[in-house]
Amino acid sequence: MLQDKLSEFVKAQAAKFGVPGAAVGVLSDGREIYASHGVTSLSNPMPVDERTLFPLASVSKTFTATALMRLVAEGKVDLHAPVRRYVPELELADEQAAAQITVLNLLNHTSGLDWNLIDDGEGDRSLAGLVAKLPRLPLIAPPGTRASYSQAGYNLTGRIIEKVTNLPFEQAMASLVLEPLGLTDTVYGLSEVMVRKFAVGHNRGDDGELRPARPWAAFKEGARADNPGGGLASTASDLLRWARFHLGDGQGVLPTAELHRMRKQTVGLRASTLGDGFGICWFLHDLDGLHAIGHGGSGNGQFAELLIVPERDFSVVCLVNAGPDGYPFNQSVVRWALEHCLGVLEKTVEPVPYDEAQAQQVVGRYEIDAMNLDIATDGTRLTLAVGIKPEIRGASDEEMPPDHPAADIGFLPGGDEYVVTEGGLKGQRGYFSRDVDGTVTGVDLAGRLFHRITPAS
Repeated sequence: MLQDKLSEFVKAQAAKFGVPGAAVGVLSDGREIYASHGVTSLSNPMPVDERTLFPLASVSKTFTATALMRLVAEGKVDLHAPVRRYVPELELADEQAAAQITVLNLLNHTSGLDWNLIDDGEGDRSLAGLVAKLPRLPLIAPPGTRASYSQAGYNLTGRIIEKVTNLPFEQAMASLVLEPLGLTDTVYGLSEVMVRKFAVGHNRGDDGELRPARPWAAFKEGARADNPGGGLASTASDLLRWARFHLGDGQGVLPTAELHRMRKQTVGLRASTLGDGFGICWFLHDLDGLHAIGHGGSGNGQFAELLIVPERDFSVVCLVNAGPDGYPFNQSVVRWALEHCLGVLEKTVEPVPYDEAQAQQVVGRYEIDAMNLDIATDGTRLTLAVGIKPEIRGASDEEMPPDHPAADIGFLPGGDEYVVTEGGLKGQRGYFSRDVDGTVTGVDLAGRLFHRITPAS
């Protein structure tokens, strides 16, 4: 029986990866099955089930994008209009970019905005306050020229929703999407989370021990600016309801054509584990000829994964409260569900043998606004390490997720693409960018462009 087999697999993988608790849901052949394991917290344990809240992190973006598409369908927003039509006060580090960025650029991560502004805990922490601070955020490319995953872009989308509806973002989301679909356990804010059963995040320390993660995901007191890009909490059962909505006809919330428009590719992605391209928000995947859409999310000691295969009326949801091993746990469950429900086997990629000359071309430090990425070699292997910048950690009075220590990576056949072969990022793929004379200028990891700042001497 599929239910029993899924439960056995989830239990075995939870033990393998050392995760305290997990909730998994699968929609297949019109049936919903759930497998839950472990506890909400090692310190104050309660059993996890399909009604346990986990932070969705970036899976929240799928809700924000869907709400925006409802405004498009109602003729209140034009995807191809400049963002300034709706947020006229928008200023950026580059005036031309500020005038050119369109709504669609935000939704498919082609705005050229760097990852995000770091919350310094100062000043106005609303979405209006975020917009006022955006001139501080670097631009990595002209609008529309390349895809690079941007939290700031989605938070700016939330400000569009506020301005168009004349409602606070969270109220607008409830009215546009959450309440019409009966998603009663999909909520913003600690006040809503605390009256439900919720999972506490855990991070593994250098001593191997798991400890509670603080703060609880992105739910910081007084901070609302990250809600559009990552502020929802939800359950496995509500996420399968969300998947059913995206598999259906729009349920009167969104016309079918607009719902399906979100699945169509708007920009391609190269060598990315996240997908082959972006639709409107969704990452697009080709699974042995099957078209799939999905999105993942990572928070402080928590990971979420949602994958939908429309032509097979299938979805799988994974929520887990451990970092960094929650990520490979979720990926293993997704692979199992695809194989056992759809007969889809993941294609594995094997790196080529280590080449010193090729390695020396890419070693150095790369960065985005909040993180450093270091590529190094000892002459026998190439490694990648990524972590939050020390000055960011030092300036914050809040605990942050641990860094990813150096892990082996290998080049894939044909050039500048690579795969991480061990550690918490195992299986992640990316590629190195070069300028016209062939010098490596950046590296893509998890859909984000890290610029090279310290090449090898």
